[in-house]
Formats: sequence, structure tokens, C-alpha cells
Amino acid sequence: MKFRKQGKQILLIAAVFFCAVSIGAPAASAKHKSAPAGPQKIIYIPHDNRPISDKQTAEVVRKLGYQVVVPPDRMLGGREDLGHPDELWSWLDENAKGADAAVISSDAMLYGSLVASRKHSYSEEEVIKRANRFKAFRQEYPKMKLYAFGSIMRTPRNGEASGHEEPAYYRNYGADIFRYTVLRDKEETGGLTRREKKEYDFLSQLIPKHALNDWMGRREKNFAANEELIRLTRDKTFDYFVLGRDDNAPHSQTHMESRHLADAGKDLGKTRFQAMAGIDEIGMLLLTRAVNDMRRDVPFVYTRYNWGHGEFTVPSYSDESIRDSISSAVTAAGGMEVNQAKRADVVLTVNTNPDGKTGEANDLDNDGTPRNGTKYFADIVSEYVGKGYPVAIADIAYANGSDNALMEELKNRGLLFKIRAYAGWNTATNSTGFVIGEGMLAKYMKDDAVDELLITRYLDDWGYQANVRNVIARQLTWLRGDGYYGSLGSKLDAVRYRSEQMLTRFVEDNLPPFKDLEEIHVNFPWNRMFESDIEHHAVRPITDYFHLSAAAEPKSVQDAR
Repeated sequence: MKFRKQGKQILLIAAVFFCAVSIGAPAASAKHKSAPAGPQKIIYIPHDNRPISDKQTAEVVRKLGYQVVVPPDRMLGGREDLGHPDELWSWLDENAKGADAAVISSDAMLYGSLVASRKHSYSEEEVIKRANRFKAFRQEYPKMKLYAFGSIMRTPRNGEASGHEEPAYYRNYGADIFRYTVLRDKEETGGLTRREKKEYDFLSQLIPKHALNDWMGRREKNFAANEELIRLTRDKTFDYFVLGRDDNAPHSQTHMESRHLADAGKDLGKTRFQAMAGIDEIGMLLLTRAVNDMRRDVPFVYTRYNWGHGEFTVPSYSDESIRDSISSAVTAAGGMEVNQAKRADVVLTVNTNPDGKTGEANDLDNDGTPRNGTKYFADIVSEYVGKGYPVAIADIAYANGSDNALMEELKNRGLLFKIRAYAGWNTATNSTGFVIGEGMLAKYMKDDAVDELLITRYLDDWGYQANVRNVIARQLTWLRGDGYYGSLGSKLDAVRYRSEQMLTRFVEDNLPPFKDLEEIHVNFPWNRMFESDIEHHAVRPITDYFHLSAAAEPKSVQDAR
């Protein structure tokens, strides 16, 4: 351990020297400092009220004892309610006093939410005016650490992939719009073939002008707002600003805009600004950075991939190699990559497929049968755990859920609760970014807290997303009432009941008999099956309710007497 600490100090000194000389960033102390007495207050405004964006992210930091203050759900954007930016600004003004740091979604403050950024009808003038409110906020709270993150609008491959979160016309013309932007991006970077030029001209005529003008016009507002936020970063309004590329591809409108915005902020360096793949995980990354800055710590991360394509894998929904995405996420969280596991605060193991392809968790081959690379990767995890390293797993062999074969291996080897962090939800960048943040913060947590966070991910990513969701989705037509996968309608209660029953069986078959897993409740806050809100707690015996002291009784019970 002494060698490890000395090695970390040497690397940190070198890193600080490099930042001071090459980038001009303030030096960070290599020595860990404990948080001061009393909970420090962090304002967190997520980009919507989905559980993973909102309470699951905040809960990780609360496990450390910080006071994480989040706006009420009614102010945050949902699926139908696009959010309330002016109310959020008022809430921020009312709650900022006494805060040590703030992590704020610019999408929430400019448009109302992430979905609103794709559907709003605000003028560019309104959006820019809201962006400049950050400047006044900084002037009022000059000592507060202020971190912001926004999105570069996504380019879904088709209407189905948009999940009804784009304007209605995208359901009919989404695939054509996507292809149109692929050709625009390609024309700018390398030119088009004669056939591609003809295809581009054809799509220009095929896509209705009103639809294309609406979609591109909203993007122009978003681009202008992001340019303004970069300018504000240059003026020291933000301590750190990140622009995430939502669902995109190696050639797309999102990729093209990101290239230009990255160029606009290149003078700031990665210590002040980044444009990176992903979006839903960035709140977790910046909350982690806030904690690391307050503790004056720079966690070291060592990354180990499965054999085969490994670090060169370009996952679905991304435009770059997973190695580049992980590097950006480590930087955003305030950490540093190292090339030896023994020097690391987090040993990040990344479950990629050897062939470099990313499947979907509902694929038929995700049935728990070991595949090429499954046992090899489990051996990697087992080896690092055996050596006492703090292991985190980014499970990205499949998008939108866990790799069932890997989870079976981890269960059979008794490794599920010997690792420090896990994520296998949604896109590859979502999972890697979230687990990097959680893995960095786990070193400050008690084992019980780590286990509780692991349970959350196992219930959601493994139990629900990779298994329960797919089974019930196939049963939907059998259920009475009106509704479908993307809008449950009157089938909601039946889907909730079946989910609770199946997750209860999942727990019995796969997880230790934790008291807190005795009763499971499942909700669907966006009225669709794509994401769930899973709550679990111990069952209180009925007799317990008759032995409550009067002071502990619910007010209604006291009133009844």
C-alpha cells in the first residue's frame, strides 16, 4: 500500500505540473481530504425526472453524506410535460443559498427538459436570454462551484428509435432525415460519390419542407445556445461545461454539430470543456467531479477490456470507440487514467463482445448461455477481485440491459457483491459513464451503501431491463385494456403487477436474502415499459404497527384517537 500511495503522489505531481504548464488549470492536491463536518450542500438539476437521471443519480452522492437538493418532480420535464424552465430558475434562486456546488442541466434551464430541447417552440432570443441568466447567477454566487451539462440534439436512426420523443413527423420521415444528415456530414468530411449525391438530392425532395425546416430550425437554436454556453465558459461563468452527444452515429447531424462545437471550445482544453458521446450519464459524472473537487482528490482509473476488439469497439448509438468515450468520462468526473491496476482507485472492467458488435438485451442470444468471451471476462473480474482491487463492471455487450450469461457467471462465482460498482443500462456510454462515477465515489462508502447501490442496478439493469421487460412486452397483447409498449394506458396496473411478481421471483433465484428485498414495488413514471422505477424494502410485521409510540404514529392515527 505504501508503494501505491507513493506512486499516486508521483503521478499526481506530474499531472498537476502538466496542467499548470500546458493548460493553465489550477493545481489539485494529491492528498485526500475528508469532507468537513456537517453535510455539504449540492444543488442538482437533472435534465428530466426519469429515475436514472434524477433520484438514482442523486442517491449515489447522498450515500456519502452530502445534502443533494433536487427540484420537485412536477418542475422537471417528463414525457408529456416538457418542463418549466422559468419555474426552475425561480427554484434555483430560492435554494442556492448555502450551496457549495451546483450541477445543472442547461437543457432544463433553457427548454424545460431533454425532450423539450427536441420539441419546444421557443424563439432563439428566448433561449439565449435564459442562457445568459447563468452569468447573473455566477455573479450572485461567485464562490460556488458551478458545473453545467447540455446536449447536442440527437439524430435517431428512424421513427421507432425516436421513442415518440421527436416531433410527430419523425415517425414517418425519421429514417429519411437520418440518412439525409448522414450524407450532409459525409459531404463535409470526405465528399460524396456520384450515387450519394443523387441520393442526397432525392431525399431533399422527398422529405416535406415543413418537417425538415422545423427539425433543422430547432437544431439551429440549440447550436446557437450551445455556442453561447461555451462563450460563458470562456468567461469563467462555469467551472466546467460538458456537451453530450445524444443517440448518434459515426456520420449524422449530431456528429457534424459536435465537431463544430468542439472546435469552438478547443481553446478551453478538457479541464474546462468537453464535447463527448452520451448524455444521460453526465449528471452522474459532474456530481462526481463536484465531490472530487471538494475533497481535492483526483481518482486513478485503470481500464481492462474483454479480449477481441475490446477498446476499439464502436458501440451502437455512438460515433466513437468505447476507449475514447471512457477517456472523456474519466476526465469529466475529475479523474485520471493510469496503466497499472495496482495504482488505481477504480479498476474498470469493460464487458465487450470479442467481435466488436453491440447487441440488444432483448436479442434471442441473451438467454444466459455463455458466449465467446463470457468466461474469459468473468476470469478477469475474478482475478482482480481476488487481488483485492476495487473492481467496477461496465456491462456493454448489450445495449438496454445486462448480459445474462455474464451475470450468471458472476452469481455462480459469488462475485455479485464483491465488486464495488456495476452498470448495464441503456447505451454503452450511459453504462460506462455512470459506473465510472459510482466507482470513483464507492471508495468513500461503507460496504452496506455499496451493496444497496449494486442492488438498485441488479434489479433494474439485470432483473427488469434484460429479463422481465422483454417477457411482459411479449405478453402485452394478452392483457385486457388499451395500451402498448410505448404508452401503457389502461394496461398499466396489469404490467405493474406482473413486473412485481416476476422481479420477486428474480430476487429469489439470483440474489441473497437481503431484508430490504422482501417487498418490491414497480412504477412506470413515463407510462411506458422502456424504463421503470423499482422500490424495495423490508416487510414490517402487522404487530409492529400496534406498538408504535404516539410520537411515531402517523398524524391521522393520532387524530383518530
